[in-house]
This record gives sequence, structure tokens and C-alpha cells, in this order.
Amino acid sequence: MITIRKSHERGRANFGWLDSNHSFSFGHYYDRNHMGWGPLRVINEDRVIAGAGFDPHPHRDMEIISYVIDGALEHKDSIGNGSVIRPGRLQRMSAGTGIRHSEYNASKTEPVHFLQIWILPEQQGIAPGYEEKDIAATANDLQLIGSRSGRDGSITIHQDVDLYAAHLGKGSVVEHTLQKGRIAWLQMVSGTIDLGETTLNAGDGAAITQEDILKLQARTDTEALLFDMAA
Repeated sequence: MITIRKSHERGRANFGWLDSNHSFSFGHYYDRNHMGWGPLRVINEDRVIAGAGFDPHPHRDMEIISYVIDGALEHKDSIGNGSVIRPGRLQRMSAGTGIRHSEYNASKTEPVHFLQIWILPEQQGIAPGYEEKDIAATANDLQLIGSRSGRDGSITIHQDVDLYAAHLGKGSVVEHTLQKGRIAWLQMVSGTIDLGETTLNAGDGAAITQEDILKLQARTDTEALLFDMAA
């Protein structure tokens, strides 16, 4: 079963400095039918104007992943980390017992475009933590970029989630086996793809359950994220 969440159906918040689309309920946007999918709680597609950003604010008991699509995102937190994240480098922050952080557009002239992803941890009250790694794009394949074990050079996620990045050229096809009892979410970043008999475009998402083989065929050059998760 594949249920499509079209890009234009997402919640939206536009504050001038921030233009954000919410796949699931977030902030002032509430939709009881879209509260998350499995342990996946938030996918916000954010665009922040030059020089602006999120002032220091707190989080608890959440795995927070920043995936930069274009531009540069500057991060600072209360456990001593500071970095500028650009496309090809992935960041994970475990809020655990409590952490404060800020996120700003590192450029004074260009916008930054990124996905902020929240995943519910399998255990509350862990020590706050931080990790970032290069995730150089693998052409025409699914690249593991996040996992519970941190295997194959992926970042560590404190939940039973395998996160894959897909960079597919026009006409390319990849398949992914979804083990029995697991669910998935496909989030489109750019391009157009056929997921089985369903077509997805930039910004669209797909909630997937009771499927054995996921077949992704790119109609155009495409970038997407695939979350393979415990139900």
C-alpha cells in the first residue's frame, strides 16, 4: 500500500525570513491525519534567507537530522559543537536529556535550502550527542546514510531506521527490499520518479506499508530520501 502526500498538501509557514513546508503536523500547523509515520515525526523543507536563522532554542528526546540541499547551514549547540553544513555532509543531533542549538544561514548573500528531519528515539533520556559525516553522492543507487548501528559509514540514529539517499539519473532504476513488518517513507527532494505505478514529484512524500519490493524509476534526474523503519 502506497499513500501519497502531495507537495501542495503539506502545511506551510512563511515568516519572510523562513519559508517552511511541513509533511507532518508541526508548530501552528496541525493535522490529526498527518502526525508522523512510524518513528518519523517531522520532515520540514526549509528555505532561510541570507543572514537569517533560528536563534538558540531547546530540544529533548529527539533525533534531529539536517540534510542540506543547497547553500550552507551554520550550527552551534550547548555541548560545544559548531560547524557549517553544506550539501554532501549530513548532521545528526541527539537531543536526549536536553540540548540548545541555533541554526543560521551561513551566507550573507544566498539562501539556504534544507530538510530538517525529526525521528523519535527508541529510548528517552540518553546523553545529548552530535555527529556529522560526508555522504558523497553515489550515482544511480541507494546510499545508506543513516542507521541504528552506523554501519557502512552512515551516521548513527538511535532508532531502528535505515536512511538512504537516492541520486538517480534520468531512466535509471533501483529496487529496495522491504522486510516483512517494516514500513517506509519516500521523500522527494527534486525531479520526478515512478514508485511502482505511482508518480512522485519534488516535495511529494509516500507512506509505504505491506510492500515487498520498492521499484524506483527516474523520469528525470532525481534526488530523494528513503526511510526504511520498524513499524
